[in-house]
Amino acid sequence: MSNTAHDHYYNSHDLPRFGEIGKDAPHLADKFFAWYNAVFAEGALTEREKSLIALAVAHAVQCPYCIDAYSSDCLQKGADTEQMTEAVHVAAAIRGGASLVHGIQMRNHTDKLGM
Repeated sequence: MSNTAHDHYYNSHDLPRFGEIGKDAPHLADKFFAWYNAVFAEGALTEREKSLIALAVAHAVQCPYCIDAYSSDCLQKGADTEQMTEAVHVAAAIRGGASLVHGIQMRNHTDKLGM
């Protein structure tokens, strides 16, 4: 393995290859993509709203492929960078709040230990 400056764990050129996940298990990939496409179809939420949710979740789970994909998708569906940035802040607030509320777990444990 070379150690050039061009070697990266994340390679943006891999994003269009997502469909290749079905190469060795096409029956499972077909089921996943059918479900995935149904989830993102217009319903009670618009496709634009779903894309903003996906962008926020992409940041929460820190998936660079998803961040790239849903940044583009949000723009294509009419969202602007102000809306996208607000969605990212919502994800950050939920993620931060989830970390903080787990402080209660710590308190419960230390209370049991009598500290």
